[in-house]
Amino acid sequence: MNALMAQSHSKILGGKDFLTMKETTSKEIAALLELAQNIKAKLQAGEEYKPLAGKTLGMIFEKSSTRTRVSFEVGMLQLGGHALFLSSNDLQIGRGEPISDTAKVLSEYLDGIMIRTFGHEKIMELADHATIPVINGLTDLAHPSQVMADFLTILELKGKLKGLKMSYIGDGNNVANSLMVGCAKMGMNFSIGCPEGYKPDEEIVAYAKEVAAENNCEVTVTTSAVEAIKDADIVYSDVWTSMGQEIENSIRLEAFKGYQINGELVKHAKNDYLFMHCLPAHREEEVTAEVIDGPNSVVFHQAGNRLHAQKAVLVDLLS
Repeated sequence: MNALMAQSHSKILGGKDFLTMKETTSKEIAALLELAQNIKAKLQAGEEYKPLAGKTLGMIFEKSSTRTRVSFEVGMLQLGGHALFLSSNDLQIGRGEPISDTAKVLSEYLDGIMIRTFGHEKIMELADHATIPVINGLTDLAHPSQVMADFLTILELKGKLKGLKMSYIGDGNNVANSLMVGCAKMGMNFSIGCPEGYKPDEEIVAYAKEVAAENNCEVTVTTSAVEAIKDADIVYSDVWTSMGQEIENSIRLEAFKGYQINGELVKHAKNDYLFMHCLPAHREEEVTAEVIDGPNSVVFHQAGNRLHAQKAVLVDLLS
């Protein structure tokens, strides 16, 4: 076992929760990524690595999921632990039990909780009252688990993070918020092109710009997709209408005209750009099939790395 694998048991995150990229330092992000690379290498080499034997993770889902559920559940299994799928419809919180009571009860049974929910205030309350680590599987404000997988993918394919430019085209949503802060912390330039009224959270933008200045990189918010994507190393997209926004779908489709990632727009990126998408994708809406199924697309490599990046967080928090 190399030094970092042993180090994981001394807690990279200090035993705290994993809720947003803002609360995670640059050194912690780098250490988790290195741990993820080591764990992935062990799996690919066929080595047995079961640091979470006897450990349990409760997975609360208030939003439907493919990648989050399967990657966390399989990750716990491969690490020797066990994951419990807890639909909000099956828990008492679905009948009005306070989240604080749920947190205290689950802390008596489990070693950790992962939650995928709507309002970010719910995960904050859960973490405040739980005595075990809480992991953000997605909220309307942040998606740090996705960003760790994204960074792992970029490291594997580009060999570095610092100095690269990531361009995000589309809705300034939870993924955009987390990518922006994560890039600023890792010395990556980040630009987002989005319509007026759909920009990222203003407080998060201000924070990311401060961090970027400290790390000699830039955060740019613009309404021009062409300006945002110029000379990009990574081009990133997400759906225009997220879960819970379905009633706005027709309005959003109109607002995001001109922000589709297509063959014409990516000509402004670098020739060897990587196309990334957190999935699920709506082909011919936010991205054309030509791009997402083309030679620069790494979306399935990226999706696969959800498993390995999250394993690092699980090992660090639960072992």
